Order: sequence, then structure tokens, then C-alpha cells
Amino acid sequence: MELGMIGLGKMGAFMAERLVRGGHRVVGLDRDAAAVSRVVEKGAAGVDTLEKLIAQLKAPRVIWLMVPSGAPVDQTIDQLTPHLAPDDTIIDG
Repeated sequence: MELGMIGLGKMGAFMAERLVRGGHRVVGLDRDAAAVSRVVEKGAAGVDTLEKLIAQLKAPRVIWLMVPSGAPVDQTIDQLTPHLAPDDTIIDG
């Protein structure tokens, strides 16, 4: 399985690392470039824009959000929606 992980703070980075160790392909995105670098060191792919994240995932795409609840989730979904297809899935962690 492959998925995109948006939000690579403590919880998101740990989830990305566990998924990679489990044999899954993870493409990570975070506004902090150092957070992206840390998951890349653990075997994930890293990107710096939503568009690049979408481009690196095969359809149907799975995107897991690990951003703070409330407005950050809503804003991320609003930014993602124009780039997604009907069969894509967003998981709000």
C-alpha cells in the first residue's frame, strides 16, 4: 500500500515510520522541511507541496492527515479537494 502523510510532527512522523517499517510506501509533507527530512531518513519519500504529494501517489490515492484539529484540518482538506478524484480517500487522524 502507499499513502500520503500530511503533518509530520511527533505523531505523524511516528506513524510514517511505522508504515515504512511495515513495508508501505509513504510520501510525507510538512510545512517544516526538517520534519520531512527526518521521515526521508527513515525511508519515506518527501515533498514540499500538496501538488507534488498528489503527483507521487497512484490512483486511487489515500491521504492521511495528522494536523491539529479544527481550522488546520478544514484548510488542508480545502486545499486538497481540487486535486483529488472521486475514489481518493482522506483519513483525518
